[in-house]
Amino acid sequence: MKLKNAVQSWLTSALDDPITKILSKTSLLTQTQLETLLIDILSENIAGKPLKYDEKARLRLIKAKISRGAFNRTLKQAKDNVVKAIYTVLLLGYLGIFESTTLDPYLEIANKLNTYMEAYRNIPNQGRELNEHLKVIKMIREELETSLKHLSNP
Repeated sequence: MKLKNAVQSWLTSALDDPITKILSKTSLLTQTQLETLLIDILSENIAGKPLKYDEKARLRLIKAKISRGAFNRTLKQAKDNVVKAIYTVLLLGYLGIFESTTLDPYLEIANKLNTYMEAYRNIPNQGRELNEHLKVIKMIREELETSLKHLSNP
């Protein structure tokens, strides 16, 4: 039960993150597929040991019990969508689309996302430095949210 609470708490905070919400809204993954993929990839890190798929299925946020088969089908769909997205990026790169200036706003967002993640990784423990760091993170997040909303509504 401790593992389930830890995984579900992490999932809830990850899925409720405003940047995650904006990105997932226009991604190829459904909310259920994203949740399932996160459980598959990250639950073993939290558990500190390998988990069977029926154990992973019980970690989902939904109240109703789902079968191992349903979990695996959703996981397969999520992985297929991720592979398709990667192949799309590879195809666009191969065809030279990334050299086009029309993708510059997306590349800028990718750089801002990287800055945002780095700011989170390097967060100080306490004091004035922490407060300043949190203000910077908030500014970056707000700028990201605005930019992502703008790009997701062509």
